[in-house]
Amino acid sequence: MFQESVTYLADESYPFAVVAKRYWTEASDENGSDPEAPTLIFLHSTSFHKETWEPTLTHLFHLLAGSSRAGKIREAWALDCPNHGEAAALNEAVFNRPEYRQSFTCEKYAQAAHRFLTAGPQHGAKIDFQRRNLVGIGHSLGGVAMSALQGLEPRLPFSSIIIVEPMLSPDGRHHLERLRKVLVKSAKERRHVWPDRKSARQYLEERMELPKRQKWDPRVIDLFVKYGLRSHPDGITLACSREEEEGMYEDVEGPTRPVIALTAACQRMPVHIAFGCVPDYVPLQVHDATINPRSGRKFASITRIEGVGHLVPQIVPEKLAKVLFDGLAQNYAMKSKL
Repeated sequence: MFQESVTYLADESYPFAVVAKRYWTEASDENGSDPEAPTLIFLHSTSFHKETWEPTLTHLFHLLAGSSRAGKIREAWALDCPNHGEAAALNEAVFNRPEYRQSFTCEKYAQAAHRFLTAGPQHGAKIDFQRRNLVGIGHSLGGVAMSALQGLEPRLPFSSIIIVEPMLSPDGRHHLERLRKVLVKSAKERRHVWPDRKSARQYLEERMELPKRQKWDPRVIDLFVKYGLRSHPDGITLACSREEEEGMYEDVEGPTRPVIALTAACQRMPVHIAFGCVPDYVPLQVHDATINPRSGRKFASITRIEGVGHLVPQIVPEKLAKVLFDGLAQNYAMKSKL
């Protein structure tokens, strides 16, 4: 799998740099002339980074190479939330300004993605994504932002979206209030400085040995140590600061407002949703409310992934790749019948 980084710098109209990575293989590169071959757009979860998707993507490309059931894929793009990953260092000075400190939201992640994808052939990726067949994929925060993105204008040509464990609560924010308090407390108390990356990795691995914790895939750990951390006067610190992570959890409208855009998206395109079977973050009744058929949201597929809770891309990237492959295959089969 090949990759390249692209940064769309801030300007007078938008204060944040948006950082993205393009992923492709030799096989997918040959699909560039096919206008129907989807371009996949990935958005990540809170406190992580765009490269978290790489183990999932590696296996997805492997599945695509071994079967024609899902049709052709052109390429994939993963975008950092501007206060996460590589983007966080570029935007540090902006986030230190009072008007931007601890105020970034799910909606603003969607706006950052929208800015990147509507930049046109002269800016950013220098691609006219309006002429692409887009399939959006998001996990947790990324699933919320991907839902919100469907309601932004000018509307992007998404033909389908796949959301994994979205932090949405159609019946009200209060259903996630207990979880929100736990996450805020965790962010405030999280260790955030280490003398070096080796020490940080050791700390992460020791934390995963604690009771009731599921281990991340080793590749995800490697990627977090590389991209989820950055330089600090005392050594190494979190790319997404504790304060910015806390601010994301304090997003008042994040769990509810994007539900409107998601409901509308379900009525015009195939929307797939996947949950972990272990209810370690989002309560089961919140999952049930999201997929309630009386809500007007009819999903093309609903998948429950065995042996994992909320952190699906981090813990079972290969299982998730199969879920994504199946969603793409279902989309391809539906289109072939038209």
